[in-house]
Amino acid sequence: MRQLLRTNDAVLLSAVGALLDGAGIDHLVLDQNMSILEGSLGVIPRRILVPDDDLAAARRLLTDAGLAHELTPDG
Repeated sequence: MRQLLRTNDAVLLSAVGALLDGAGIDHLVLDQNMSILEGSLGVIPRRILVPDDDLAAARRLLTDAGLAHELTPDG
């Protein structure tokens, strides 16, 4: 699994999850429980990971959706 993006924005996480689901790309959201434990401050960013084999397709999908600026630089 490789990191696709990291963010504190719950709306962005939801949108990216929906895009990935729509494209049939499996993904995991990590650090969600830690983010809940720290409260609503949004200090701990959550990460979206995708399988290595799907990383290029996921990056293309987000780029096409206008979200390239949100991608982790090295994936």
